[in-house]
Amino acid sequence: MTPLPRALLFDLDGTLVDTAPDLARATNALRAHHGLEPLPYPLIRAQVSNGGSALVALALGLDKTHRDHDAARQFLLDAYGQSVAEESCLFPHLDQLLASWEMESRPWGIVTNKPRAYAAPLVEALGLAPGALLCADDLPQRKPAPEPLWAAAERLDVPASQCWYIGDHVRDMQAARAAGMVAVAVGYGYIEEGDDYLEWPADLWFETCEALVEALLQPA
Repeated sequence: MTPLPRALLFDLDGTLVDTAPDLARATNALRAHHGLEPLPYPLIRAQVSNGGSALVALALGLDKTHRDHDAARQFLLDAYGQSVAEESCLFPHLDQLLASWEMESRPWGIVTNKPRAYAAPLVEALGLAPGALLCADDLPQRKPAPEPLWAAAERLDVPASQCWYIGDHVRDMQAARAAGMVAVAVGYGYIEEGDDYLEWPADLWFETCEALVEALLQPA
């Protein structure tokens, strides 16, 4: 049986916070700017964890090599940045987990590939107080590299081997494994059609927020 962690580290989008509604709004604003009809929400939701470039490719069919890609991505990010927490919220039951964790003075943090300009205001707007927040532009490396996870563990003053890293993408599992952390895959996040989270290189798998919280709130 995997021992309970001394510290929790979360991916942000699709794991800790349901940010898809606000990112979908920005994606469809980009579509509208180009005279296109809005895309269905589930289609956008499945791409959120892949970042702004993936949303541009979905919205307009422009990959990173296209000359108009960067301008389109900036438009999308500007639209998103105007209101990062209009509809975004913690996934169900995670508020209960964090409240219990903090009441017991147990450390937790966030490691995300989201730029700090969007991650920090979102975290603040939701009233979250992670002991560590590592964003895409804080270090030269991003997930699936382990360095952001190591930096977060160092800030929490907990050995990497005693941390769980929880995520909704295969790169989160790769980062956790590389960092020597327990890799925890969740099936409720932003998972593309045809991608089976049970096949990711994780140590633990949880289909629902409720199952994750139940496992973490059992007596240590």
